[in-house]
Amino acid sequence: MDDQELGFKAGDVIEVMDATNREWWWGRVADGEGWFPASFVRLRVNQDEPTDDEAPQTGDGKTEDGGTEAQSSKDQMRTNVINEILSTERDYIKHLRDICEGYIRQCRKRADMFSEEQLRTIFGNIEDIYRCQKAFVKALEQKFNRERPHLSELGACFLEHQADFQIYSEYCNNHPNACVELSRLTKLSKYVYFFEACRLLQKMIDISLDGFLLTPVQKICKYPLQLAELLKYTHPQHRDFKDVEAALHAMRNVAQLINERKRRLENIDKIAQWQSSIEDWEGEDLLVRSSELIYSGELTRVTQPQAKSQQRMFFLFDHQLIYCKKDLLRRDVLYYKGRLDMDGLEVVDLEDGKDRDLHVSIKNAFRLHCNASGVSHLLCARKPEQKQRWLKAFAREREQVRLDQETGFSITELQRKQAMLNASKQQATGKPKAVGRPCYLTRQKHPLLPASRPQQQVLVLAEPRRKPSTFWHSISRLTPFRK
Repeated sequence: MDDQELGFKAGDVIEVMDATNREWWWGRVADGEGWFPASFVRLRVNQDEPTDDEAPQTGDGKTEDGGTEAQSSKDQMRTNVINEILSTERDYIKHLRDICEGYIRQCRKRADMFSEEQLRTIFGNIEDIYRCQKAFVKALEQKFNRERPHLSELGACFLEHQADFQIYSEYCNNHPNACVELSRLTKLSKYVYFFEACRLLQKMIDISLDGFLLTPVQKICKYPLQLAELLKYTHPQHRDFKDVEAALHAMRNVAQLINERKRRLENIDKIAQWQSSIEDWEGEDLLVRSSELIYSGELTRVTQPQAKSQQRMFFLFDHQLIYCKKDLLRRDVLYYKGRLDMDGLEVVDLEDGKDRDLHVSIKNAFRLHCNASGVSHLLCARKPEQKQRWLKAFAREREQVRLDQETGFSITELQRKQAMLNASKQQATGKPKAVGRPCYLTRQKHPLLPASRPQQQVLVLAEPRRKPSTFWHSISRLTPFRK
């Protein structure tokens, strides 16, 4: 952090000294004062009301009116949290509308400056988010009890719309691309003036476009905080308690899902780079069906009909198992040898002993059996613990596939092509792949030395200097040699 930045942790209460700047506030905590991002905190509601721990007490240590005052305070706190949720949602809807009407609509009028692909990169699916949020706010307002706000039941609204919040995943994953594209465009003055004109026409606050586009990313992370605060002031006997509790769990799962998808999409570049490093690759790209490396390691593959054993490196991805052969001399070089479709295979754990099909003794083995074709693949690990790790990895692969189907996770064609393009660019700038047999496997003449050097120097360079051996001298002393 900079010298004047304020450090704090979750749960700290910051006294705001200066809030004239919209993005950075000056505040004070126990450790000192400094600047901090306003978006990192939220206002503490109803600060003057005592909490349960601070309920007013009488001289004999009992709360006044038998806890009625404390309950009233808790109801007021719940009212404040509900008002805050509704208020921030209305502000957020206006924010999304300003982006869609103030920026996107104006950009579409200038086809000479923006293509549809550029607009998709910059704004992502924010229009879809706007439509979903309008329906969500309408549902919240219908559940709002105007006469007795603390009795409002908002938990059910979050539960009904939890599937809609998953569209934030696409937006969050695209946001880094939007920042890169905006940074490229704003280097040209005409785009700077155009975006500023859009902001002024829509009468939006003085924040740059990239600041406005960050709001959906921040918003999806604030829902668990708001629901945790609402649950804190909801009595267990309240009709909304179970729904709020379930909604908090659901929104935390949504945030976790978004983070997981972001991690998966960051990994596809690494997978594309890994594929580009494999020699003699055949068939479709790995990213067509897979996006996660589950496990990898060396196994012995026993093949028919002579029960021949082959040492291979196996890489288990979702939907497929890739196996490669190591180079004899350069062990870091891998040659593609094949793949197995995990969707049609059954993993069978085998006991140590003699295999009935191949009639060979096996140890730490398991079989991958295809029910459709009847083809089996016998694989053996070196140690029992390695075999168990593989069996657990196969179970994780099936679970990963199931979760992806439930949540609808997939890699788009554009993302796959971009990852492969990035990998090819990195391959071009890096060390070239071997073409044919490596040079050290071919018979070569000694390298030629400059002809200008004397012959004596050439011999000295070509033959390394060795320490004179005393072997033959010792032999000649012990054994008489005759001509």
